[in-house]
Amino acid sequence: MVLQGQSRIVISGAGQGIGRALARHFASGGHKIFILDLNEDNVRHTAEVHLKEYADRVGWSACNLRSVDEIRSTVEKAVKFLDNRIDYLINNAGISYPYWPDGKTMEDPSVLDKWNAYVETNLTGPFAMSQACLPYMKVKRQEDKQKLPDSKVGTAGPCIIHMSSFRAMISDPNQEGYASTKAALLGLTQSMAVSLQSFGVRVNMVSPGRIKVTHENQDADESGTEWKAEEDDIETHPANRAGLPEDITEACEYLMGAGFVTGQNLVVDGGVSKVKGKA
Repeated sequence: MVLQGQSRIVISGAGQGIGRALARHFASGGHKIFILDLNEDNVRHTAEVHLKEYADRVGWSACNLRSVDEIRSTVEKAVKFLDNRIDYLINNAGISYPYWPDGKTMEDPSVLDKWNAYVETNLTGPFAMSQACLPYMKVKRQEDKQKLPDSKVGTAGPCIIHMSSFRAMISDPNQEGYASTKAALLGLTQSMAVSLQSFGVRVNMVSPGRIKVTHENQDADESGTEWKAEEDDIETHPANRAGLPEDITEACEYLMGAGFVTGQNLVVDGGVSKVKGKA
């Protein structure tokens, strides 16, 4: 499902990886986007170099998701750039490294600081971003269109997407902080979908599996690095190939345009989580 017309989209964590692919996908599709990332150099490169040809419809800012004040001030910048309206929010940013640092386990008291970082970045951050964007997304709920002879079926309305992970459902050892916060996004998604019905805003979640993103960053651009398949990609995945960032962009675009889908989790992992011992 391809979004029609020009939408106004906020994407967090767009300096590299999946977030950068999302930014490229929607900017190249004619949409007006505002991107943010903790790393100012990365997000500037994405906006001003990688997406240079779409510069007129790409705004950007650095933003630390562990600071609610920064989130709110960044959303104010986004709203000005997006003409005082946000159609879609993709909460893609988060701590992506899933293990405790330096090979530690949860037995080590020092990992509590990292636990707090996971919670504040991967869970509180998306909640605060959604809260800040909501006043510019909400619409009046539409009346029952089936009663109207000239109604158009399929009007999707605004949507928030949280980016989780298949690690919310299956985990390797020593991933408590990452797995717990990614799993918690499911509860947030479902609760928000119910609560935001009155605002006319749908809420969904995407859970990527192993996605090849080493080519989606500034260093790779400068060195000409391209993604590489690994030997076990075909054997591991029932889909018979590796996962690419574009697989996640397509999942997001589907959910953004699917007006009868809310409160759902779309797992995009090539089927790996269904194979015993492979995930």
